Amino acid sequence: MTPITVLLADDHDVVRKGMKMLLEDEEDVKVIGEASDGLDAIEKIGILLPNVVILDLTMPKMNGIEAAKIISGDYPSVKILIFSMHNNREYIVNSVENGASGYLLKDTGKEELMRAIKVVSEGRKYFPPEISEVIIDELLAKTTIEVQDDKNRPIFQKITPKEKQILGMIVQGYNSREIADKLFLSIRTVDNHRANMMKKTQAKNTADLVKMAIG
Repeated sequence: MTPITVLLADDHDVVRKGMKMLLEDEEDVKVIGEASDGLDAIEKIGILLPNVVILDLTMPKMNGIEAAKIISGDYPSVKILIFSMHNNREYIVNSVENGASGYLLKDTGKEELMRAIKVVSEGRKYFPPEISEVIIDELLAKTTIEVQDDKNRPIFQKITPKEKQILGMIVQGYNSREIADKLFLSIRTVDNHRANMMKKTQAKNTADLVKMAIG
């Protein structure tokens, strides 16, 4: 099996070295480069073309959000996984809007880090519960997409709390069986919630629903 190639971008040498040591034990992942700032990351991505770049946000010369915008535009095949100490709305939303496929906090454990790398490398999105909740709340607060009905409400404001919870898990990359297991529901119930959300939002499929949710 070909390993997932990863570039580490963080201005703290100890963080890069620690993460590299953590990932060296994994056969499925291979660290092929390191960068100490956003400009360095972009330059090395152009040479190495990793599958995934793990990107810090607060770096000198060019921060992670600015770098993510350039990387997502110039190298769309390279998936961006933000790895940051910041858990506030502004950083999270700006990261997603500028091309991040995932967002982890620096206190994340190894198991979740590996899951996130795998998920984003497959072209899916990975946002843990505390991050996906911020993203969905932002969507509910600012969406202006409307449908013609008796109340003419923004379409994402029509979803129920349970549907919001399930949508958050879909955004994290969970499939129906995994969602059902975690929420103690039947797979059929989860699929019904998916179908209801797609009907309410006029999404054509699950991918369309996720795209609406995270932009």
